[in-house]
Amino acid sequence: MSALNQNIISKAYLEKFLPPAFTSYVHDLLSQSNVIFNIVKPRTTKLGDFRRPKNPNDTPKITINSNLNPYAFLITSLHEIAHLRVYENYRKISKPHGVEWKFEFQKLLQPLILSNAIPENLRQSLKNTITRTKAASCSDIILSRELKKYDSPNQKVFLEEIAFGRLFTLNKKTFKKGKLRRTRYLCHEMHSRRDYLVHALAEVNPILDER
Repeated sequence: MSALNQNIISKAYLEKFLPPAFTSYVHDLLSQSNVIFNIVKPRTTKLGDFRRPKNPNDTPKITINSNLNPYAFLITSLHEIAHLRVYENYRKISKPHGVEWKFEFQKLLQPLILSNAIPENLRQSLKNTITRTKAASCSDIILSRELKKYDSPNQKVFLEEIAFGRLFTLNKKTFKKGKLRRTRYLCHEMHSRRDYLVHALAEVNPILDER
């Protein structure tokens, strides 16, 4: 086993973001690898990421959005740790979300599946995820819906909940909702007149008065 990672943030700080039952689990996983783990301000395009070092003297880095609910933070962290393990074990011979990553992610999810500390509905969603692992939790629409249930209440709604053709705002831009393409809607941005694929579970602000 490798020496404890001196870059990792403290367990006490991780407790602010993770379910209590899994703080030690995530902290131990990170401590056993040479990785920088940062909790960062929210990003709209991703929940977390893993960055390979650019040269042999650099350290791999994981970043996770600070606004995730504890269960989403846990799943996203394990997703990125799976990338770290692929980097450590396979280096450049594997695809970003290939069979090696799926194998590592499935192994990391197993303790959650076996734990009574995970709500039953979420545990069932994770079991389904293990049998058909997606590239990201947001690609698994069933798991995404379940994780969203643990978000703090706010005034936004999911894109999938508003009517076809409805105007809404997202990231200070105005869009018109279009047709569904798998897990994303083709939406027309009104100012640039460009089309974008927006995830069905994106939190948007419907425009009440469209006249």
